[in-house]
Amino acid sequence: MGKASINGNLAPGVVKVNRSVPEIVHPVHDTNSGECYYLSNLDQNIAVIMKTVHLYKTTEKSSDDIFSVLKESLSKVLVHYYPYAGSLTLSQEGKLIVKIDGHGVPFVEAETDCELATLGDMSIPDPDKLGDLIYVDPTAKNILEMPLLSVQVTRFKCGGFSIGLALNHCMSDGLSAVQFLHSWAETTRGLPLSISPFIDRSIQKARQPPKIEFVHHEFTEIEDISNLAGLYTNEPIEYNAFTFDEKKLLRLKQIVVEDGVVENCTSFVALTAFIWRARTEALKMSPDQQTKLLFSIDGRSRIKPPLPKGFWGNAIVLACCMCRAEELVNKPLSSIVQLIQEAIEMTDDAFIRSAIDYIEITRATASLAATLLVTSWTRLGFNTSDFGWGEAFYSGSAELPEKEVVVFLPQAKDSKSIVVVMGLPSSSMKTFQNIVAQLA
Repeated sequence: MGKASINGNLAPGVVKVNRSVPEIVHPVHDTNSGECYYLSNLDQNIAVIMKTVHLYKTTEKSSDDIFSVLKESLSKVLVHYYPYAGSLTLSQEGKLIVKIDGHGVPFVEAETDCELATLGDMSIPDPDKLGDLIYVDPTAKNILEMPLLSVQVTRFKCGGFSIGLALNHCMSDGLSAVQFLHSWAETTRGLPLSISPFIDRSIQKARQPPKIEFVHHEFTEIEDISNLAGLYTNEPIEYNAFTFDEKKLLRLKQIVVEDGVVENCTSFVALTAFIWRARTEALKMSPDQQTKLLFSIDGRSRIKPPLPKGFWGNAIVLACCMCRAEELVNKPLSSIVQLIQEAIEMTDDAFIRSAIDYIEITRATASLAATLLVTSWTRLGFNTSDFGWGEAFYSGSAELPEKEVVVFLPQAKDSKSIVVVMGLPSSSMKTFQNIVAQLA
């Protein structure tokens, strides 16, 4: 992939920190030692490190010893989320499992001479600014050697601080990660957990025998006849953030309804349809190029019976739409919306169980060639975690999305706006910007 650049107002300089030697935090008392903790098929596909940063402003209480307070409460909350203190390994069947072996959670204390204001514009995740606020074990050679959770708490010169998490995605989707963060915050404030985690993932096991009842295009390999790989390799990748305020979102939905194909749609569906079509056009895909849209759907309430309250794990499944690039670019927006709505409606109990069984048989992972993957953080609520110093003024990813991924983020000052963060080859980004500018 070409070298990445970022549009926007960058902070003057990079945050540099002085880190302590990691201290290993264990649950305050021994929990399920020696157990092999089951990971479902929905956990298997995403054994990657998810890095998030949570920033807290200066308060009168910021002079407290945040390090010891957060370390002590982490050891207490790990009793409820004890698999985080284990280590990842492979079962005899070659599947990922967690061994409850007392591996523990690395906790790093850090200081910086920078002030929070140094971070500047936070509309686009910038690894150059935020990377040093996350601790990743430098000795780990592969994902099996990496801790399932690492924590870094960094105090800034102004008295504010950050909590940086490096969390293996196979342990939780976004909702479960937020649940853990809320639980840790409640424990820090001396409160009982408002939601106790349900950690038994065996309820997501594949059926025996497995039964594939649908065509799962989310796993379909698409031939790259447009040489998109070469485009991304030969041009610098430019990242940008586009804010779709309430007025723009209403305009998109108005365009959809005026076409007469569908009667109504959500802001997410209208925006996803617009981004998929505009990105396909900007990349100048060949007319006969098959292109795919993937987006996450929470299966907690869709599976029957619904997953228990507080389910902790990965319950996200991928909905899929696929068509030729020429057809997509020439379709009215409402027709694309209809495709997306049909994919959402199809993602029911039968489809989810079929997907779990498909992975059981094929060990497949989602294919991303000529694909757009949309992931939305707009309703996760990371920033509402209050450890006793108020809610975070920023919570989000510390990394830029992969080239196939578009992230929908909440706008800090306007809950009805959506910020779209994405990367494209520089020539394609110019085209995409022009398409967005035409949305009046």
